[in-house]
Amino acid sequence: MSSLTLWAALALLLFWSIGAYNRMVRLRSDVRHAFVTVDQRLVAQLGLLQSCLPPSMNASLLTQPGELLDDVGRLWIGLRSAAAQVAASLAAARAHPLDARTLAALVAARGVLDATWQRMLQAGADPSQALLPESVRREWEQGGTQTYAAGDAFNQAVSRYNAAIRQFPALLLAWVCGFKAARALS
Repeated sequence: MSSLTLWAALALLLFWSIGAYNRMVRLRSDVRHAFVTVDQRLVAQLGLLQSCLPPSMNASLLTQPGELLDDVGRLWIGLRSAAAQVAASLAAARAHPLDARTLAALVAARGVLDATWQRMLQAGADPSQALLPESVRREWEQGGTQTYAAGDAFNQAVSRYNAAIRQFPALLLAWVCGFKAARALS
């Protein structure tokens, strides 16, 4: 009788372990799928920035050789550099969307890009001297709204995943199987 109870308990533990493991794998996959949408939205915004750069900046970070950089030129270079930083951070995060350090770098790069964008808008506050056309501004705002919505979906997926791997007794299985907490986009 005790042998039957032991085998029943071991079978129950085995089936629970398989179910818990599959749940954690599914939630981790949900995080990766949610990141794909964030990635697509950021790539679209970076494409928009690339399309509005002055033609002289498409080939290099500098304006034409021999030209002195004025404040507007520095703003454009700052915007292009910030976009390049986001693109590099995005490439790293694309490879490892659950890695806290790569996501922290992406969040920081996105903050720099947003701040640089705001400086561009402030520099062209007078509509007659706007550095960016109104259509680009509207498209950027729409893209930003979509990016933040995708980021919220990603954050929710991360929250569900992190909660699953921190629940007892699943946290023991997560530890044994190497599941690590993910970082949300802030």
